[in-house]
Amino acid sequence: MNANNNRTALVTGSTSGIGMACAKVLMQHGYSVALHGLVDETDGWQLAREAEQRYGVTCCFVPGNLAVPEQVAQMVASAQSQLGSLAVLVNNGGIQYTAPVDSFPVERWQSILSINLTAAFIATQAALPAMRAAGFGRVINIASVHGLVASVNKSAYVAAKHGLIGFTKATALETANAGITCNAICPGWVDTAIVQSQVADLARQEGLELAQASQQLVANKQPMHAMTAPESIGAMVQFLCSDQAATLTGASIPIDGGWTAQ
Repeated sequence: MNANNNRTALVTGSTSGIGMACAKVLMQHGYSVALHGLVDETDGWQLAREAEQRYGVTCCFVPGNLAVPEQVAQMVASAQSQLGSLAVLVNNGGIQYTAPVDSFPVERWQSILSINLTAAFIATQAALPAMRAAGFGRVINIASVHGLVASVNKSAYVAAKHGLIGFTKATALETANAGITCNAICPGWVDTAIVQSQVADLARQEGLELAQASQQLVANKQPMHAMTAPESIGAMVQFLCSDQAATLTGASIPIDGGWTAQ
């Protein structure tokens, strides 16, 4: 089943962080990948060319503002056109903003819901017809522990990620006999540049060494006092794409150091 024409993937938000790690792991396993992210097209294509040279697979860059439905649909169409097919869609792109509910800006709420939830719906809607025609597809939504539990001052993010898990389940049911699976991965603290900037901020505020600040940040939520490597998220994505995961669908998979076990 997992022939070469099933080894094509679009990973949104893949020019850095978790998305980049997912794209790299897929390319290491022979997937041709369309990159997407908040960089200009020149830089995006440079990343794609470097990836082609390193991994020996086709890699392209597709632009698109995830807040604009028409651009999301065009992003998927461009990936399909450049790769020749689209067997795997990884909905990873997202944003964050923190504030109490009673002072949360409405425009921020709408932006987070649009980018973190609606974009995944639009991209999946655009990708499914070709997956159905091929009799094979993998839709993988990078949700969050905040799709399973909540934290203060993150109402929009929590709402969007809970919604993404609900969308994952509904999509899994609708595609259950089409050779398509849909699953969500729910990371806790992941060692990315964005998280490391939070560690640095905490270290400055509390007068701590970076290692101390990192442990304090993680231990506040996770029983396991270690961040997850981005590549571990990529490894789960790759497994979900495999034939071994053919009947794994509708699942929400925490990779969170025990955060949601409490």
